[in-house]
Amino acid sequence: MSPDKLNLSDVLTDEYSEEDFIEVPLSDRAFRYFFFIAVAVFAVILVRSFYLGVSRNSFYAEKATDNVSNLSVEVAPRGIINDTFGNPLVENIPSFNVFISPVDLPKDEAARNKVVDSAIATLGLNRASTTAELSNASSNPTDKILLKGDIDHNELISLSSQNLPGIEILPSFKMIDTTPLKFSHLIGYSSLATADDLKSNPDLTSNDLVGRSGLEEYYDNYLRGIDGKEVFLTNAAGKIQGENVVRNPVQGDTVNTYIDSGLQSYFYDSLQNDINALGRNIGAGIAIDPQNGHILALFNIPGYDPNAVASYLNAPYQPLFNRAVSGLYSPGSTIKPLVATGALTEGILDPNHQIFSPGYLYVPNPYDPSHPTKFLDWQYQGWVDLYSALARSSDVYFYEVGGGFGDQQGLGITRLKKWWQKFLLDKPTGIDLPGEGSGFLPDPAWKQKTQHTAWTLGDTFNVSIGQGALTVTPIELLNYISAIANGGKLYKPEIMKNIVDQNGNVIAQSEPQILSDLSSEIGKYLPLVQKGMEDGVSKPYGTAYMLHDLPIQVAAKTGSAQVKNNAETNAFFVGYAPVQNPQIAIVILVENAKEGSLNVVPVARDVFLWYYENRLKNQSNQ
Repeated sequence: MSPDKLNLSDVLTDEYSEEDFIEVPLSDRAFRYFFFIAVAVFAVILVRSFYLGVSRNSFYAEKATDNVSNLSVEVAPRGIINDTFGNPLVENIPSFNVFISPVDLPKDEAARNKVVDSAIATLGLNRASTTAELSNASSNPTDKILLKGDIDHNELISLSSQNLPGIEILPSFKMIDTTPLKFSHLIGYSSLATADDLKSNPDLTSNDLVGRSGLEEYYDNYLRGIDGKEVFLTNAAGKIQGENVVRNPVQGDTVNTYIDSGLQSYFYDSLQNDINALGRNIGAGIAIDPQNGHILALFNIPGYDPNAVASYLNAPYQPLFNRAVSGLYSPGSTIKPLVATGALTEGILDPNHQIFSPGYLYVPNPYDPSHPTKFLDWQYQGWVDLYSALARSSDVYFYEVGGGFGDQQGLGITRLKKWWQKFLLDKPTGIDLPGEGSGFLPDPAWKQKTQHTAWTLGDTFNVSIGQGALTVTPIELLNYISAIANGGKLYKPEIMKNIVDQNGNVIAQSEPQILSDLSSEIGKYLPLVQKGMEDGVSKPYGTAYMLHDLPIQVAAKTGSAQVKNNAETNAFFVGYAPVQNPQIAIVILVENAKEGSLNVVPVARDVFLWYYENRLKNQSNQ
């Protein structure tokens, strides 16, 4: 009988014989496969059990406790940001925030509306916008919805006395800039966690502060503390059966910086006074130690109040924009030391060779010889060599060095771009601030693609003096000048010195980082460029001669860049001191300055003199 003919009655009556079947033994391979699969499944279960039961035990135990209890969260203060001398740049101030807890609101719609209306009236909120915001909030009934942050004393007393169900007043902290405006772009600001924050980070609560810009954003994971938790165990009737402190709050870590707050405050005031006198509104300043990349000062004008950010969103002159690290500008004549360095290194420039500038340069027009193209210098220069050309800021000299003319060979656009890239003008410096920009370096391919026209000699002339489509950020500009000052090394700019936890342990430490070392390539030519920048201060014809009588020797380069179809002029100053051993380099920017770079030299004088009197002089006396 074949197996396929077997029926139920045969089985029950045992009316078949074993001879009717053929035994087919299973192969050893099948047992081995089964064994390996069983071992693999067991291993996965074991690893997962270990992960959930050991590695994540405290996490899930805490979540389980939260689910069967009333949870009280004590917000941890954010960490402090200090200057290089340990002076705090921000402070933690106690504050109170008001939330709606939907799960605790009255179930009756009329009673619920009455509670909400009372809270809105007490806090002086707009009813239409508030109710619209509440209707768009999370549908999760356990989520708390912010009604108002940082309420004042009268609102606190009035709301507390009403004892409105579902309205929670939670203690928190707010960060106060100890010197408003002057440090706003450097420090940034923080605000209460949004729904997106809570979704991306389950450890956050709606009462936590999150860094939004500046150092507050960049180092948010360090500055944000660990909230304390206390749970109240309840029974089915909601009666509290016991209390348990899961953890105490831990303040965020301390971020120590290289910022010299005295220098920054003075620098800011000097530039603000200069801008006010000019009737202008926008400027920026940065100071750096060229020997290691430590940022000593960084600010923008106008600044903003970190505790009233919303009022600046549509304010004129974009006060929330960090021009110092994100703004793109034509560098003007401050690019000339770089062009000189490239030309000397390429062997196409004799520093003693003189070029005559009557105040313009005529370039023959091959299509119409009677109408040559005229390229202007900013004034009559006469015969100039490399040193006087840098000191006087001769445009004609650098037209010829950059583009070539007569018997003077030029770098040309290909080599110009190569040298811009060697000084990293097309890359972010990596400064520890969010939103850094990077320069734009034009070339013939770009012009053909975007403007559908060929690159001309005039284009090369323009970018050789920092005009045209060439743009850089102020921090990129200062970083390249620092390399000129220190012998050819481009350092990563650093604001953070170290980060210290609440036990005094250093958990992060910055070290000088060299982004590019050009010293072996350009080292022997830099003294020639440095001399030209020194002559810009020491010679009566130098554009920064106002600095010649300072107690320290300064090397400098000024720059004026025409923008908006030559309707406005941005003013730049870059310089460093002391020239024998540079310890500070600065960049100053004023947008739409009336007389170009002449307007910013007095600010540079103030800054270098202050730094000598308050920092360098003390060092020399020790």
